[in-house]
Amino acid sequence: MEPKAHHIVIGFFTLTAVVAALLFALWLGKSSADTEWAWYRIGFDHPVGGLAEGNPVLYSGINIGTVEELTLAPENPAHVRVLVRVDKKIPIRENTKAGLVMANITGSMSVQFTGGTPDSPVLEGNRGNPPLIQAQPSTLSNLLSNSETLLTKADQLLENANNLLSEQNLDNIAAILDNTRQASNALLDSRDELAAMLKQFRAAGARTEDAAGRVSGAADHARNVLSDLEPVIASLDRSVNALEPTLERIDNLTANNQQALDAGLQGVGELGPSLRELRNTLRNLNSFTRRLEQDTVGTLLGEDTMKEYRE
Repeated sequence: MEPKAHHIVIGFFTLTAVVAALLFALWLGKSSADTEWAWYRIGFDHPVGGLAEGNPVLYSGINIGTVEELTLAPENPAHVRVLVRVDKKIPIRENTKAGLVMANITGSMSVQFTGGTPDSPVLEGNRGNPPLIQAQPSTLSNLLSNSETLLTKADQLLENANNLLSEQNLDNIAAILDNTRQASNALLDSRDELAAMLKQFRAAGARTEDAAGRVSGAADHARNVLSDLEPVIASLDRSVNALEPTLERIDNLTANNQQALDAGLQGVGELGPSLRELRNTLRNLNSFTRRLEQDTVGTLLGEDTMKEYRE
């Protein structure tokens, strides 16, 4: 009796589970049939690996529909057109953005809508002529599309690293290290000479500092001398300023009496012959005076003497 009772219980639970699954499927189908859908076509200009029919369509992470069809663009096979249906209650606007997101760790992808402001017009998505929404490239899609380039660059990097660590370069590095060690040993051996050289440098620095102090003192003295000369220069400046009116008056006087000055200079030129005659007369008078002192009577009464004088 017990085996029959266990079979009856197992059969009852199995039948109950099947009926519940059928009821859930009927409810789900009825719910799907009662939902009004809007249709949109999304354009991708890059591969959409991992996206398949039936994958979910999300809006800010919330499931609002499914992917219905994937086709290649007739004008450019490198582009993909994805037909999706979403709940008509969800407003898809003109500035709403679409892209791909990873659904799970297996690589399955989902279409996701983001953005869309209330002031933007709503896109009416009908089945016969669904509006086209250009997808925005996501970081993940860019990474996947550029993975080949990244791998190529990584391979080149490894190859360059291998070339850098070649046997010849390793020998060169060893030689450089050996030379560095020898240079270090030479510096250690010459540390006394280096210390003496540093001491000389310090002494030269002290002398330079002393010379700089002297130069600074000379500069201060020159500054003081210049400060003492400032009153003299100011006095000369005042004197020159005082002479300017006098010079200006002399200039005006000369300009206003130019004709008189010219006439005076001409008169001085005419005085030349008269001065020569006067000079000759004075010379004769001096000669007569000397004769008169030597021979007064003869000079006054002598005819010959007078003739000689006249000569």
